Amino acid sequence: MPHCARPRAVAVTAIAALLSLTAVGCGDDAQGDEGDLATQKLSWKTCEAPSESQGGGTAPSPLPDGDVWQCATMKAPLDWDETDGDTIGIALIRARSSGPESERIGSLVFNFGGPGLSGVKTLPSFGEDYAKLRTRYDLVSFDPRGVGRSAGIECEDDEALDEYFQQDMTPDDASERTEFLDNTRTFNSACEDNSGKTLPHVPTTDAARDMDLMRRVLGDDELHYFGFSYGTELGGVYAHLFPENVGRAVFDAVVDPTQTSEQGSLAQAKGFQRALDNYARDCVSQVAECPVGDTEQDVEDRIVKLLEDLDRKPITGVFPRDLTESEARNGIAQALYSQDLWQYLTEGLDQAYDGDGQVLMLLSDSLNGRSENGEYSNISAANVSINCADDKPRYTTEDVEERLAEFRAASPVFGEWLAWAMLSCTDWAVAGAADHPDVRAPGSAPILVIGNTGDPATPYEGARRMVEALGPGVGVGLTYEGQGHGAYRSGDACVRAAVDGYLLTGKVPKADTVCS
Repeated sequence: MPHCARPRAVAVTAIAALLSLTAVGCGDDAQGDEGDLATQKLSWKTCEAPSESQGGGTAPSPLPDGDVWQCATMKAPLDWDETDGDTIGIALIRARSSGPESERIGSLVFNFGGPGLSGVKTLPSFGEDYAKLRTRYDLVSFDPRGVGRSAGIECEDDEALDEYFQQDMTPDDASERTEFLDNTRTFNSACEDNSGKTLPHVPTTDAARDMDLMRRVLGDDELHYFGFSYGTELGGVYAHLFPENVGRAVFDAVVDPTQTSEQGSLAQAKGFQRALDNYARDCVSQVAECPVGDTEQDVEDRIVKLLEDLDRKPITGVFPRDLTESEARNGIAQALYSQDLWQYLTEGLDQAYDGDGQVLMLLSDSLNGRSENGEYSNISAANVSINCADDKPRYTTEDVEERLAEFRAASPVFGEWLAWAMLSCTDWAVAGAADHPDVRAPGSAPILVIGNTGDPATPYEGARRMVEALGPGVGVGLTYEGQGHGAYRSGDACVRAAVDGYLLTGKVPKADTVCS
């Protein structure tokens, strides 16, 4: 279940503005009720090592100029309908601007997607990518509510998660379907047992309100924002709720805000299949022989056969675990997120055909948030919890079975997997908010919306629809003709020039610019 991609139902979600709630509105109507929280002072300190829930590892290294990453905790209401009630801590990280104070614009807030990725863990990993932006901004990211150190959702423990991810996620008969549903219910019940107080309070609308509180606490009149993947949905919801507070904003790897969870899952099946087609084409076009197939079709046929064989009999993976069909597919999906990983996909497939599943399992572990020492971050728990709080539809096995043929046609490799993932909110403790998010943002400053034609997880078509949904004069589309999930971190000079130019100087790129 691809997290950064957010496969719909485990996936590309839908959260709306919750217009029925009087505490949530648009523009000025949605702000000003934080009370004393808006005047809180943050205590910034040198960052500690990330917690297990954030993904573990070591404390972030100093920046190239010797400055250190600083961390703080912001208080936010647990329940935005009761702002004088209980609070939770929102974990923040920043790198102070490297340029002259006279040229500093403010803070640039990042969300890297998921939902469920820890911004506190992720931002330092990509810090050098944003060195130019840091000349005029403090770089800031955060763990959204339910993630990492921000009241992180807890579901199953590490041992149970090992079993959960090895289960058959494409059940073939009634017995396997029953087992799959039982496992889903067990996981979801564990979320309620361990985090029941928090589950109702993690929808994207609440995270958007946290960001506006963050803007005020950071001392900024406007929110300058860079969102990736699910972060584009969060940014769109923020723009809908607070259009007058939007500063310079960029959406990269864009979630389609017009789709239901079922439509999003089908779109992802097509997107991952398109990316797999591109990988196969690239492999067989190399001067050296492609070790995993003679033609594009041969590459894909052999992958399908590998998955069928693993469904019957797993192979050796990372000791003591075996590589199952589900984890092999997970690993293949992970490798399609970036063209830089294609070489590891080739290596992993080549080894798997010889009975060694270690590389594909390591790729799968990476997607699932499992560290080398067997500890999981809370990305899976947060991903499901936020999706199920956002997405109103609740699907049944009958719904999936009716649509299987269409999903299989969309992708022989990923179709069934994404179809069955639609059941991930089965018996969830909290009702979903809406069929899809409301991102209409009349009055907002321009938002640069970047679509990548080869993106597997957030297919290119979604960027076009985000531009339209934001409304006239708000969404400004840019196309990147490339591979992988997102465009800015590809290093493409054209994309970098457009984004940096807007964020640093305010120059809005020409609509429908194409970078190739």
